[in-house]
Amino acid sequence: MLGLAVGFLVTIIDRSDFHSFGDGVWSAVVTMGTVGYDDTIPQAGWGRILGSVVIVAGVTSVTFLNATAASLFVSADQQELTRKSKERHAASEELTRALLKRLLERPEAIEETLDQKRG
Repeated sequence: MLGLAVGFLVTIIDRSDFHSFGDGVWSAVVTMGTVGYDDTIPQAGWGRILGSVVIVAGVTSVTFLNATAASLFVSADQQELTRKSKERHAASEELTRALLKRLLERPEAIEETLDQKRG
């Protein structure tokens, strides 16, 4: 959207350097992508100001895109670690319950053994 808008504006503002709407859009897209082919360079002051705005917007957009992608990867890893941690915790609780059950059964077994020897 920004490339189209800037292409339109730069064609109006600097007709001597940007002969068509397509030239303006091409220049805006190349500038936003920080490629900078130097096909067309604005000579007028307003064209340069607009080009500067496009540079900042392009770099900012690329930065946000990279940050968003990195955040998605980190979030997915964090969810996986949380899931594994919960699984380990559940397994540990199950093991603890089984050990407690065995420990609680032992006194009963000992009492039965003692009762049989006494009796």
